[in-house]
Amino acid sequence: QVQLVESGGGLVQPGGSLRLSCTASGSIFSIYTMGWYRQAPGKQRELVATITRGGSTNYTDSVKGRFTISRDNAEDTVYLQMNSLKPEDTAVYYCNADLLKTSRFRDTYWGQGTQVTVSA
Repeated sequence: QVQLVESGGGLVQPGGSLRLSCTASGSIFSIYTMGWYRQAPGKQRELVATITRGGSTNYTDSVKGRFTISRDNAEDTVYLQMNSLKPEDTAVYYCNADLLKTSRFRDTYWGQGTQVTVSA
């Protein structure tokens, strides 16, 4: 039993900021990579940012310079600091974790999603 729970979404005006949080809990041996994905209405889910356990990050081009992903390995938590938000950032944001549930079983898990709406 593995659970990912996101928080921090909401309604903000263009140019504003939000910080998303996601904590993994349950039967977990080790987490390799955590990340954030988003899905806007009528569009496919897309990568926003990922971070490895060692701290290596990558971002989709549209958020570079505006978003920052970080993690607290001791707390199994990943964050996404979103600055200079634009209307096109509006989407449901999903937390993702690539992990070892046991020493022999690797799988990918998703959170339930948190809504981010950027509008005046």
